[in-house]
Amino acid sequence: MRNLLKGIALLCFLACPLAAQAQDTKFGQLGQELPTPNTYRTASGAPGHQYWQQRADYTIKVELNDENQSVTGSETITYTNNSPDVLTYLWLQLDQNIYEPNSMSSLTRTGSLEERMPIQAMERLARENFDGGFKIRAVKDRNGKTLAHTINNTMMRVDLPSPLKPRQSFTFSVDWHYNINNQLTMGGRTGYEYFPGDGNYLYEMAQWFPRMAVYDDVNGWQHKQFLGSGEFALPFGDYKVSITVPADHVVAATGELQNASQVLSATQQKRFAQAAKSDKPVLIVTQEEATQAEKSKATAKKTWTYTATNVRDFAWASSRKFIWDAMNVRVAGKNILAMSYYPKEGNPLWGQYSTAAVAHTLQVYSRHTIDYPYPVAISVHGPIGGMEYPMLSFNGYRPEPDGTYSDRTKYGLITVIIHEVGHNFFPMIINSDERQWTWMDEGLNTFMQYITEQEWERNYPSRRGEPQNIVEYMKGDKSTMVPIMTNSESILQMGNNAYGKPATALNILRETVMGRELFDYAFKEYANRWAFKHPMPADFFRTMEDASGVDLDWFWRGWFYTTDHTDISIEGVKWYTIDSQDPEFVNAQKREQQNKAPQTLSQQRNLQHIPRTLVEANPELSDFYNSYDPLAPTAADQRRYQSFLSGLTPEQKKVLDSGLNFYEVGFKNLGGLVMPLIVRMEFEDGTEEVVNIPAEIWRHNNNDITKVFVTKKPVAGFTLDPFLQTADTDLSNNTFPRRLAPSRFDIFKQQSQQPQNPMQRQNSSSRSNQGNSTGQ
Repeated sequence: MRNLLKGIALLCFLACPLAAQAQDTKFGQLGQELPTPNTYRTASGAPGHQYWQQRADYTIKVELNDENQSVTGSETITYTNNSPDVLTYLWLQLDQNIYEPNSMSSLTRTGSLEERMPIQAMERLARENFDGGFKIRAVKDRNGKTLAHTINNTMMRVDLPSPLKPRQSFTFSVDWHYNINNQLTMGGRTGYEYFPGDGNYLYEMAQWFPRMAVYDDVNGWQHKQFLGSGEFALPFGDYKVSITVPADHVVAATGELQNASQVLSATQQKRFAQAAKSDKPVLIVTQEEATQAEKSKATAKKTWTYTATNVRDFAWASSRKFIWDAMNVRVAGKNILAMSYYPKEGNPLWGQYSTAAVAHTLQVYSRHTIDYPYPVAISVHGPIGGMEYPMLSFNGYRPEPDGTYSDRTKYGLITVIIHEVGHNFFPMIINSDERQWTWMDEGLNTFMQYITEQEWERNYPSRRGEPQNIVEYMKGDKSTMVPIMTNSESILQMGNNAYGKPATALNILRETVMGRELFDYAFKEYANRWAFKHPMPADFFRTMEDASGVDLDWFWRGWFYTTDHTDISIEGVKWYTIDSQDPEFVNAQKREQQNKAPQTLSQQRNLQHIPRTLVEANPELSDFYNSYDPLAPTAADQRRYQSFLSGLTPEQKKVLDSGLNFYEVGFKNLGGLVMPLIVRMEFEDGTEEVVNIPAEIWRHNNNDITKVFVTKKPVAGFTLDPFLQTADTDLSNNTFPRRLAPSRFDIFKQQSQQPQNPMQRQNSSSRSNQGNSTGQ
């Protein structure tokens, strides 16, 4: 502790700002990084008064061949040019071409070999020999005349017979077929799973038809090749799709079933009507019925017809193994059908949780973004771990063959359903460009997933969202990282970069930088502005600032444009009190400090080993100084004190008598990210106070700052980021005085087999107890 010599000097010290030091551009505005606003996209982040987007409407007929696992299809596309440009050709996406033997995806895939490799890895390597690309049989105009077209890997250019002017439409057709991939051995976002126990297949079909590419005001044609990571950019339109499958199959699909009377039994139609009014799942196809269907394979065919309005894509699933349940969900006064399709291998987990998770997701997302606009939302269980399409998602996780499951499996199932159903909002409705910016759908959706998980169950074990969960990634090797603002095909550590980091950033904005009220309003405004449109990163950044009144350029710059991390250290603390000049009080304080001062080792030993000093043995050697007390107040001291008091104003006397404590705390930015300072002061009497300081405290010096804290009570310690709000990567330098952080040895024994999950252990214990009881 130090005494300030003059109370007046303290007041000046607090009022005078520190001189600005040389700094980098962490608080510079994103002027050069963001595109110039125009009549299509405004500086506020809203669509401009001349905003436009294209439209593509589809009529499709497709047939599934369950004997050789292939599909044959024919589509008619009506493409409407709403742009101000004249188009001489159109681009379509042929994403299935990544399964061609010499696809760009296959040729550019890196890897290595080991002397011992699992058979699954060898199966994946063998995919190069599988031919699963599109076989385009015909491209014709509406009069049946062949159109010139060129296939470039996963893109196809269709040359128009005459220029397509603004506000004109062009109708043409494409015929195709392809072989369906085995998803379990080859991976991917589409494919089939074979069940050897009953000899049946389950198909999850996506990217199964040639789809129009996006033409917009930012990129022109978005025809960047599909290499496997960067997903999709698609225009909105209406779909009518007729799906022909074996007569005993059940088909789940985007949109609403149009011919239920032709494909469902009378009993199933009755159950379907009942489900539409029920707030609990109702079985439309029971497990017993699905199990019976597995036993005999129909040779006849049925065609299921679905329609969907204003969607950007269409997916479907088909199998005779499907159990089907559904329930009604109310969102903003509207009835929506939440449904699940799953084989018996998914029970009991799927029957208990899937449709409930679908319904919960729609309600939570609708509160925070826009009201869910579609009539259905579907979760399908099959080989694909997690993938999203309008109104329909493919989700993994299933219990053990004995019906038990671990908590990891249970929460994994709920999590993936929330995430994939949530994708209906990002990007199926707020339709960002996934091929370019993965984070705009995955990051925003993972953030909303975190909010939805926390409303599912108290202390839900969310993997992403909490700042502390991203720390290991943020403090990692920078050579293995790229900024969030990186093209989708060039991202390193996709899960952390495009999912975890942006989700954490948004959570920090909501909880620490902006506060829930401002953030929630701005986030909802973004969703409403860009629903059924094509937003870009600048539209999101600008809307969040425009709707909240908070300058966030420093935040976007640090979190989205760099690989910096949060590591802020408390470098030191200086404690000051006011020197009141009262000799009685000041000298008593000094005496107390002297008495509390520790004795040196020599002093302690001398008390024992020197019985009497020379002066103690010979008092005549003592003089004035042997009895002089320098801390005893004198009359001169009192006169000086009274003179000092007489020169103070009443306000200055009040400060002098306040007994306040002043702490000069130094902070150092070691990680690069400028962040708010959340400082907890723990007082000597056991109470505490938390001070939240905006990140702008770093605006004059991005690296080193000092802050003065004034308290009525003495502070025993300071803690920075006590509630783990900022993803600080090193908590050991967040306290003063320093505290040791415990570490633990991880002692383990190599497991020779997969351990039982808790449900299996409980069942084993119960059977053992029953056996003992029987033996008695």
